[in-house]
Amino acid sequence: MPDDVTAAEAPSGDPQNPFVAGVRSLVLRWRSSMQVRVVTTALALGVLVVVVLGLFLSDSIRDGLFEQRIEQIEAENAALVQETQSRFSASTATTIGEQQSLLRDVILGLSAIGSSAQDYFLRQAPDQSLPLVDPSSRQDLSVRDVVSPALREATLTTDGPVLQSVLIPAAYSESGADEPGVVFGTTVELASAGTYELYALYSLASQQETLRFVQRTLAIGAAVIIAMIGLLTWTVTRQTVAPVRRAATAASRLGEGHLDVRMPGSRGQDEMATLARTFNEMAASLEDQIARMEELSTSQRRFVSDVSHELRTPLTTVRMAGEVIYAARDDLDPAARRSAELLQTQLDRFEELLTDLLEISRFDAGAAVLDVEHRDLRDVVTAVVDTAAPLAESKGVFLSVDMPGEPVRADIDPRRVERILRNLVVNAVEHAEGNPVEVTVGGDDEAVAVVVRDHGIGLTPDELNRVFDRFWRADPARARTTGGTGLGLAISQEDARLHAGRLQAWGSPGAGASFRLTLPRRAGIRLTGSPLPLEGPDRSGERLLETGQVPVVNPPTGPTPTAIPDLSASHEETP
Repeated sequence: MPDDVTAAEAPSGDPQNPFVAGVRSLVLRWRSSMQVRVVTTALALGVLVVVVLGLFLSDSIRDGLFEQRIEQIEAENAALVQETQSRFSASTATTIGEQQSLLRDVILGLSAIGSSAQDYFLRQAPDQSLPLVDPSSRQDLSVRDVVSPALREATLTTDGPVLQSVLIPAAYSESGADEPGVVFGTTVELASAGTYELYALYSLASQQETLRFVQRTLAIGAAVIIAMIGLLTWTVTRQTVAPVRRAATAASRLGEGHLDVRMPGSRGQDEMATLARTFNEMAASLEDQIARMEELSTSQRRFVSDVSHELRTPLTTVRMAGEVIYAARDDLDPAARRSAELLQTQLDRFEELLTDLLEISRFDAGAAVLDVEHRDLRDVVTAVVDTAAPLAESKGVFLSVDMPGEPVRADIDPRRVERILRNLVVNAVEHAEGNPVEVTVGGDDEAVAVVVRDHGIGLTPDELNRVFDRFWRADPARARTTGGTGLGLAISQEDARLHAGRLQAWGSPGAGASFRLTLPRRAGIRLTGSPLPLEGPDRSGERLLETGQVPVVNPPTGPTPTAIPDLSASHEETP
């Protein structure tokens, strides 16, 4: 059986169908252009009005021409009937030959009096039985060709003339084509031969031609009017839409960061000129404010960086002195020994804070870069769990890890990913309230993910909204007890964004919290989902979701400012 599909068999919804593609293009054009919508609407209304008006005028002219012609025909027909009846009344014919000659003479006389009738017919009434031949003005046109039985019956039963519209066959018309016409019928009396039917055939070809000329004129006028409506609407809308388009383009470029863009057409006193001036003033003010904010932000970042660097030297000196005192603490009295221990602890916190501030300043300055390796995420998780195990043991927290048997490889910066996971695991252990903490690793064709789930105090909606803010702590007293600078999750967020990944949080008061890190396997992959659920591997996810808490996503979905270099060509997968 052939594989060919004929055009008739092809589905009408085929995207390759030129008709479907054309319709989609028109619909897209309609939706995307206000000028097209306005012009199309004006043309549609114009066509509707012109068509209705044209039909009304055409019908009115047709009826007027017909009524005028009928009035003329009625007057002529009355004269014809009177003339015929006068000749019949004045006739003294008694024999059949004389009567036949009279009928013929009457028909010929009617043709000679200058009437606009095309043909005339005389016919005996059905109750007459005289052997006479019905005469007509044309021997090739029989009365039966244009006079219907209904007209004969109406003529015989009605006082006065009877009118019927007919179609004159092309063989009998003067133009050689079918023509509209009317037949007037009435009765006349011949004393010696009884009742006769008199029929006069009138052509309406002249009125028909006049009507066609008027209709052609109306059609040409309608086409011109519609074209003028379209041109006028297009011109007017262009004058209105063009400045709006320029404003939209300028606003789009302004939103892209081109702060020097300005809208042309600011000269003048009309509304569009006012819009252009207002827009340009807004853009200039916005450029000035952003420039000041950037200058202030740069100064602040430089200040933080400079202070952090400048504090390194005195901190090193103080640490050296503190370590000397701390090493000799056993020789000191109890109060001095306690002071030496507190000094050592706070120096550790101070050094950690300086390190975090320097890292944040690198992110703010755009100087943070990735040192990418193709690594198995399981190795990084194992190292983090081994590091956090002593803390979990000291707090009585059972730390479990669920990892797949096959490698979970991705292009990552191991140092940064380890820092993210260490922050998540340490925070989970500290807030677990002695309950278990689960770490789950997973992956699919596009992404790898790690979920850290605790069953501790949880997070409120307000805490979820602020969990990634700098220097924010859900429990300040707890944070100060265990160390921490309030920058851990903020740095983790920046590390995830640097990998073009996502760091998401979920929590519910009294039910614990869950953090999920999702990273693309290779550069250029845009994340659309995650291999693991955010709530973690436990079976209570549905119950916890009933609290009404919603996940907070940081960073939001979309492209990130830094892409990971593609190392797929420089390494091979190992089993």
